[in-house]
Amino acid sequence: MADVAVRAGVSISTVSRALGGAAGVSEATRERVRAVADELAYVVSPEASRLSRGSTGRVGVLVPAIHLWYYASVVAGLEAVLRESELDLLLYHVEGPEDRRRFFDRLPARRKVDALVVVALPTTAEQHRRLDDLGVAIISAGASSEQHPWVAVDDAAAAGAAVEHLLALGHERIAMIRTVEPDGGDWQADRQRLAGYRSALQRAGLEEDRDLVVTVPWGPDGGARAMDRLLTLPHPPTGVFAYSDEVAIGALRSLRRARVEVPGAVSLVGVDDHPMADLTDLTTVAQEPVVIGRCAAALALRTLGLPVPVDLQHVRTDGQRLGTRLVVRGTTAPPRAAGARLAPPRSPAAAEVLRAPRS
Repeated sequence: MADVAVRAGVSISTVSRALGGAAGVSEATRERVRAVADELAYVVSPEASRLSRGSTGRVGVLVPAIHLWYYASVVAGLEAVLRESELDLLLYHVEGPEDRRRFFDRLPARRKVDALVVVALPTTAEQHRRLDDLGVAIISAGASSEQHPWVAVDDAAAAGAAVEHLLALGHERIAMIRTVEPDGGDWQADRQRLAGYRSALQRAGLEEDRDLVVTVPWGPDGGARAMDRLLTLPHPPTGVFAYSDEVAIGALRSLRRARVEVPGAVSLVGVDDHPMADLTDLTTVAQEPVVIGRCAAALALRTLGLPVPVDLQHVRTDGQRLGTRLVVRGTTAPPRAAGARLAPPRSPAAAEVLRAPRS
């Protein structure tokens, strides 16, 4: 800046005002300063400017995965809004239990960000306490929170819509494929989707069969193993509700390998409307993670006292519940005639699943 001031024949404060867009500088002087700055390849340091205002100009985002569609979409929505507000996004990826413990032990976000968006991350009580002690604004995306501003879908309602769709088609033996967190963290979405599944059955006057609720590690492979297990039951389900589309796609793979007709013998519903759901003709309950990210960015801006885009001014600081919608495709239909039996599973994993303890 001193070099620009000498070359332009003005004071350093004039250079600062000219390049920062402040008043008190003639247009001719402003243009001369800009021309010299361009010649010297000088730009105003955002870091220095933000420090002078007592802020970092950065918002952190904490995610358990960056390669999965849901989390990548939330981050994309966040980044788009923050970029328009001239804020930087600092990504913290805590993929597994060890990464998560290391993050909370070191708390690298301290003093590096003005706000931290936590995306659907299962946390222990101690980890949650450390977040509260972080000293920056916390926003929860993809899960509700009693302590922080949040934005999420109604997972119980999403599960209810999936199960009610199967019930309306005439299914009564309806299974659910749940997911489990390896280090015992609490997936709020799983809890709420299980509650929605149970509530839908209760409203229909049906008792829950514990054999029809299978808990597996998240992912297509988990979905495949769960479906293998369900197919070995003396009375397999005619309808299956899977925690997510990726889990449902794994279940669909097992059904096809076992030569079980879908939806002729088994109907299948997921949650998310992942791009693969359309390609596999999967019935699902759609949510919009990009919108979740955009709303979380609006909460961060509002918490920091910054302007919120007009199209996001409806987002409530005390908690924003977003809707979902049922998307009916080709994996659901009325159950076939009573008394028909499913073919025994031909999946190579079936024998291994039979020996596994039921969750």
